[in-house]
Amino acid sequence: MATQSAVHAALRGRSIFIVEDDCVTAMDLAETLAAAGAQIVGPAGNIAAALELLERRPQVDIALLDVEVEGTSVFEVADELVKRRVPIVFTTGYERSEIPARFNTARHCEKPVGIAAIARALTDELNRHA
Repeated sequence: MATQSAVHAALRGRSIFIVEDDCVTAMDLAETLAAAGAQIVGPAGNIAAALELLERRPQVDIALLDVEVEGTSVFEVADELVKRRVPIVFTTGYERSEIPARFNTARHCEKPVGIAAIARALTDELNRHA
């Protein structure tokens, strides 16, 4: 398991695309990951905003996606990220089986999940795709 300093080093300078509809959670994630040195893209609170952000910022290093955003699945956004070869970490209150098989290689963090666990998942995923 990566130490906190190793996690911070791995995230420093990386662009992290966040899609999360809970405002408090989104801001906590953005602030904490930015404090670790990451460049935050978003957070986007709905699917339309997420797709618009991707249009304006076509390249990101990794994405953190809530599976359900304002009652809509995030899989359209995830499909676009896969086309761009962007690693994905899903956060969800659902079981892993609720995520379509085409995303089997994506990491999955079950809510409630702490920011430290999310940062480790992002780091592990970045290292796996290095």
